[in-house]
Amino acid sequence: MKLVEIIRVGNTLGESVLWDVGTQSLWWTDIQERLLYQYGWDDQRLKQFAAPERLCSFGFVHGNDKLIAAFESGFALFSPADGATVWLARPEAEHRGMRMNDGRVDRQGRFWAGSMAETAAGAGKAKLYCLDKTGLAHLRESGITISNGICWSPDATKFYFADSPSQTIWQYAFDATSGDVSDRRVFAETPDGASPDGANVDSEGFLWSAHWGAGHIVRYAPDGRIDRTLALPTSQPSCLAFGGPHLDLLFVTTARQGLSGDTLRYDVSAGDVFVYNVGVAGLPESRYFPGDGRASPSDKV
Repeated sequence: MKLVEIIRVGNTLGESVLWDVGTQSLWWTDIQERLLYQYGWDDQRLKQFAAPERLCSFGFVHGNDKLIAAFESGFALFSPADGATVWLARPEAEHRGMRMNDGRVDRQGRFWAGSMAETAAGAGKAKLYCLDKTGLAHLRESGITISNGICWSPDATKFYFADSPSQTIWQYAFDATSGDVSDRRVFAETPDGASPDGANVDSEGFLWSAHWGAGHIVRYAPDGRIDRTLALPTSQPSCLAFGGPHLDLLFVTTARQGLSGDTLRYDVSAGDVFVYNVGVAGLPESRYFPGDGRASPSDKV
């Protein structure tokens, strides 16, 4: 696994990184700074877009250049170019000390995102939602503190989800037709000092998980066995995506949040985006389908 490039952005909390096959560009958010980024792979042009709230996660939308977004208070269709925002559901708007967090579009075109507690009083009160084609948010899981690691097996029969403070990645049986999850079991547990953050599944069905606090990306086999570990030169990897012309590059967002003094002076790459050639191809990101419920992972806008 070889380091290809470092995109020097110094994000406070880089997150929700996605590769857009159609535009051959990388997208991610700096949650705390309310900024959305787009990086063109061919021209290396970096663009920034302001968000109306903290943008916690998002997905691409079929047929147009809008995003389906999980802002801090809820779900909306968001146009980066002009900032136009159409709110769909705001399940966390009235809950003090809570905000939305990790999210991803499933292979059937629904958008999933979970919330997280920002204060100790909110521990165990976060929830996981599935946004259907009509824009309605359905509760799928509760009793969570920090939602993370949302992804699916290539055949969409397994759903993966992590509650970061529990240091546990869960695996569920997934009903692709209804979007129901069931039969939760422990897929993997992380060691002390390593919180499972963003995750993704490659074309071979192996799960890659960012271990916040430990400076590692870990590739898990479908049975939960550790296959390989990628060490980063920074301690807080937050999310990852497969991309590049052949989908064999691994893009990793990181964070400066919570680092200061000597720690930050040593961790000089904190908040940058790292690009690795990992020798394994990923899968194209699915797109949200408002109105018909289908997904087209390889659709080009």
